[in-house]
Amino acid sequence: MFQPTSAYSGFSVDDVDAAVAFYAGVLGIDVRVLVAGQMMQLRLPGSDVHVLVYGKPDHTPAAFTVLNFVVDDIDTALDDLAALGVHPTDGGQWADERQVLRGRSKDMGPDIAWFTDPAGNVFSVQQQ
Repeated sequence: MFQPTSAYSGFSVDDVDAAVAFYAGVLGIDVRVLVAGQMMQLRLPGSDVHVLVYGKPDHTPAAFTVLNFVVDDIDTALDDLAALGVHPTDGGQWADERQVLRGRSKDMGPDIAWFTDPAGNVFSVQQQ
């Protein structure tokens, strides 16, 4: 029977130093550089979970969401991110003028907006 002792997730970027500057410097996420310019770890807020972020010379941005940040109020989070120069991507035809896809009920999912990091990877901010 398969019985791992632990697990973690990871994703690639084309520039680890730019990722450190963005995730730590702009978003304020706890970052630990493992190998300068090559590899870092994000400590996810509110947990002891870490995500490995590694440099890849032929990096292609993920076309799916690699990280989801949960917030108490999505509109406040959007304002805070905009003040940092971070703006949502086009949320599609169902998104409102702020590019938020509003769940409107627990059955429809959370209120969510998507963004990209400097490497083009997608992350979301969502209010549950």
